[in-house]
Amino acid sequence: MGVGFLTFRYNNTQEDYFLAGRKLGPWVTAFSERASGESAWLLLALPGAAITIGMGELWSVIGIITGITCSWYLIAEKLREQTEKYNALTVPEYLHRRFNDESNIIRLFSALIIAFFFLFYVSAQFHASGKVLQSLFKIDPIAGISIGASIIIIYTLMGGFLAVAWTDLIQGILMIGTLVILPLVGFVELSNSGQSMMDILYSAGSIFGNNNQSLVSGKIGIEAIILVLGGLSWGLGYLGQPHLVIRYMAIRSPADIKLARKIAIAWAVPGIFGAFFVGIVALMHFGPAFFQQIDPEQAMPLLASELLHPIIAGLFISGAVAAMMSTADSQLLVSTSAVTEDFFHQFLKKDLSDKILVKLSRFMIIFLGLIAYCIAFYSQVKGRNIFGVVSYAWSGLGSAFGPVLVMTLWWDKTSRKGVISGLVTGFLTTVIWANIPILKSVMTERLSSFVFAFIAVYIVSIFYPDEVKRSD
Repeated sequence: MGVGFLTFRYNNTQEDYFLAGRKLGPWVTAFSERASGESAWLLLALPGAAITIGMGELWSVIGIITGITCSWYLIAEKLREQTEKYNALTVPEYLHRRFNDESNIIRLFSALIIAFFFLFYVSAQFHASGKVLQSLFKIDPIAGISIGASIIIIYTLMGGFLAVAWTDLIQGILMIGTLVILPLVGFVELSNSGQSMMDILYSAGSIFGNNNQSLVSGKIGIEAIILVLGGLSWGLGYLGQPHLVIRYMAIRSPADIKLARKIAIAWAVPGIFGAFFVGIVALMHFGPAFFQQIDPEQAMPLLASELLHPIIAGLFISGAVAAMMSTADSQLLVSTSAVTEDFFHQFLKKDLSDKILVKLSRFMIIFLGLIAYCIAFYSQVKGRNIFGVVSYAWSGLGSAFGPVLVMTLWWDKTSRKGVISGLVTGFLTTVIWANIPILKSVMTERLSSFVFAFIAVYIVSIFYPDEVKRSD
């Protein structure tokens, strides 16, 4: 909250509010990207999945780390250079100007896709705040959701991207401390217990209906391949998440990307593996039967409370709150930029002063935040888990923008119509695939929608090339 108030006076223009004036250093950029990329999903849902699925969840860990690395190498530097060249504040605006889209279809579709999926994504973070505060203080989940949502909306409203980035730095430090130290303490604690990790996983498998000892959950043939690809497909989303790639646009200079990339990858490897082992340690400590009665997604705060001194436990558990906040604030800001800058200012051609636009952006943060709060409220009442909501939004955003950005930055023959087809295909495939159980059982929407969108960009660009060559 303090950072939000301190940075309030630095937001005089849209570039200040949405990109911190493109003045972020490599350390802030890297920690901000990592903290925003790994939401409450990492500290709550991934340990929960490790408990119920076991070693098979390692494919998700490998996919996530690979996706983070590919994003920094394939997207970061080129996008920073291109968005400055085209004077673009948002991803939709960059695509619009790069392809000289006089129809405004790219900008409109992009803004709608971002606003739609981010409402679900932000709601999942609000929902997570309810779970953490309930496990810590026995607060009613609805009250916890209300507290978390209020704080996030207020400091994002006040400080814009500068507040978001600097709070991300602090939150990223808390998160990596939690993810590295907690499983290490757990393994030391359990080292003399005589328990075998594989024996515990075997017992968990009989309860949760999986072969938790196996890397493919006991599946064979095509089913094993589908499981592996489903886990690895988490990595594809990192290539197109607007709230992550905007960090690349805000860094001080393209030359700073190299150092920022090393920092981000050095954070990701121990952090992602640490989240997986938090679940395994919690399973060994509490036993599989415990998680028949208790939500597995509460494993991290319960384990920290059990193993650590209360002061240390409090700091580490706040890592989960930090993860939720660092993602929700970024997504709120990007959603707001899609509505105010891409739709209202550029699409509707409203000629307003920077001061008025910043005020409009702050109003939209409140409006969109309240909608996300209502979705989180509904998810809590209906008992929906964070994992499913995040997977849906992650797939939609990653498949709509990932193939488009990769092809635009690396393939000169990418055309305007190819970009439009990729955006629409990624969006529609995610929505349709995620709501048809038969299709989901064959292949996760994270993989299918990305592949179809990539193919759509390529084929349409070949058959419908741009009539006038762009000057890149």
